[in-house]
Amino acid sequence: MDIHSLFKIAIEKKASDLHLVVGLPPVLRIHGKLLNINQVAGVPSLDFVSLDNNRNLNEPTVNASFPVVTADDVKTVIHDLLNEKQRHEFYKNKEFDFSISLVEGRFRGNLSFEKDNPKLVARIINLSTPTLEDINMPPITKKLLQAKQGLILVTGPTGCGKSTTLAAMINYINTNRSSNIVTLEDPMEFLFKSKKSIITQRQLGTDMLTFANGLKHVLRQDPDVIMVGEMRDLETIATAITLAETGHLVLATLHTYSATQTVDRILDIFPPHQQSQISSQLSMTLKAVISQRLLPKVGGGRVAVREVMVRNDAVSNLIREHKIPQIKTVIETSLGDGMISFSRAIKELYNQDLISKEEAEAQMGDSSLSI
Repeated sequence: MDIHSLFKIAIEKKASDLHLVVGLPPVLRIHGKLLNINQVAGVPSLDFVSLDNNRNLNEPTVNASFPVVTADDVKTVIHDLLNEKQRHEFYKNKEFDFSISLVEGRFRGNLSFEKDNPKLVARIINLSTPTLEDINMPPITKKLLQAKQGLILVTGPTGCGKSTTLAAMINYINTNRSSNIVTLEDPMEFLFKSKKSIITQRQLGTDMLTFANGLKHVLRQDPDVIMVGEMRDLETIATAITLAETGHLVLATLHTYSATQTVDRILDIFPPHQQSQISSQLSMTLKAVISQRLLPKVGGGRVAVREVMVRNDAVSNLIREHKIPQIKTVIETSLGDGMISFSRAIKELYNQDLISKEEAEAQMGDSSLSI
């Protein structure tokens, strides 16, 4: 099995991910849907039940360009993509994240085991660094990125484009400010070239042992802007808040679905005796939370919908007083401050004919907000 051919097709078909699972043909995720690569590439599909439940089981099997993946196929791919040290780490730990640049493009990979067989999921990374305009970020974003200090969080479920949003933010700062930018990533995705700023990109496992360890030592590197690929644990979150409090602009991600859930998640990860102190710190350092989702777009593809919470006096007081649920009301009534709720953002997409009425109503969920 030629991984380079698979990657080439994935890029040509504008797939976001490639899956190699033993027992199935290669599978692509295109606009959020999982598709057999043979069907996408326009060749007959191999006998294959999991992604084609309507297939007639009495139909004869047809040869396809890409047959079902075997364990040996994945092992060959692993040997092609990883060096000896990386292969040893994968087989030892049974999990491995990596990024790689090939002739075909740049990819972020995850290797794991399933039923004692190796499995690969590769994310296709756009070689061109996105701009805020490319991904239709809210206008308030540029103002937020002029800040000299504070914490800006990009949140959402896996695969909603958080890394792309962070890359666009770093690209904007790099183009418009003279700053020392340090990124901590796992793995490294978009590659930046220094423009007005100096950009140093550090990768977990090769350039640092842990996010928390990398953040501890970043102060000695004279940073102005620090980007954390993901705040995964208490120590990383605590250090990021402290860095934002001590004169640095910190950009980071969390796997949360809304601004209020994000604040709750940060506070809840700390033990009860620390929550009062953390809420006080967060009320002063948090600049904004941008929560996003990707929705099916009318006519094909997907479109991002974003909720934006900007810290103002009302938000700051509610965080300090642990009245987090009330933040939702502030977001809904503070359009003038650049805030926008999910319900308003969804309505705007519907009014622009970018999403269907059914999708809009399903996303809002509240009948009182019916289109």
